[in-house]
Amino acid sequence: MIKKFLILICAISAFSCASKKEILYLQDADEYSNENVPYTNAKIQPNDVLKITVGALVPSSAIPYNKTTNTVGGVTIELMQLQGYLVYEDFTINFPILGILSVKDKTTQEFADYLIKLLEDGGHLKDPSVDVRLINAKVTILGEVKQPGTFNFTEQNITLLQALGYAGDLTINGKREDVILMRDEQGVRQITHIDLTKGDWLNGPYNFIKPNDVIIVNPNQPKVKSAGFVGNTGTVISVVSILLTTIVLITR
Repeated sequence: MIKKFLILICAISAFSCASKKEILYLQDADEYSNENVPYTNAKIQPNDVLKITVGALVPSSAIPYNKTTNTVGGVTIELMQLQGYLVYEDFTINFPILGILSVKDKTTQEFADYLIKLLEDGGHLKDPSVDVRLINAKVTILGEVKQPGTFNFTEQNITLLQALGYAGDLTINGKREDVILMRDEQGVRQITHIDLTKGDWLNGPYNFIKPNDVIIVNPNQPKVKSAGFVGNTGTVISVVSILLTTIVLITR
């Protein structure tokens, strides 16, 4: 009887553990060292909020092309978003004087260049300068991470690993070989599967996160198998140990 309990304990331990191969990130990382990093800027999407600042050779002439900023109480991200330009579902914004403008298929830099050309060619401003920034960039991370949720970021580019860092990294139960990334590209949903134990995705389009990406980390096999059967290996071993001790005492 005692022997059977010991076998059961060993079986549960083996059943509930993930191998080192399933846990370590970028196991072939050396193959991707000293390579150029392909930076790519995201296209503007519906529901993005843009902060657009227009300048000119004569600063006062650019005032009508800028939204008035209320600085009472300080400028916060929330206030900037309320005073920014919302991109509508048809990829347009309503810009002062120029009216309805399309941002479709443009990055923030491309739209800034486009706006400069409109202001120059239309004779609106002399030597205009335009700065366009996305101020509501966010990524949603769900599943087997320490702090799932939606995270805002202000950088132009953040990597997939940086995004996972916002969520406190994967738990030991996260399936590193099959992380799901959902992305909308100009109204078309794309779903890809990324193996974090390898580095082949580092030079691809998913190394950098794009605004509104959704990352899903599913549980690994040991976690799935133990769900509803072995909630916590340590607890189970403790219970079995108590039962084993009880049997030993009874059978003495």
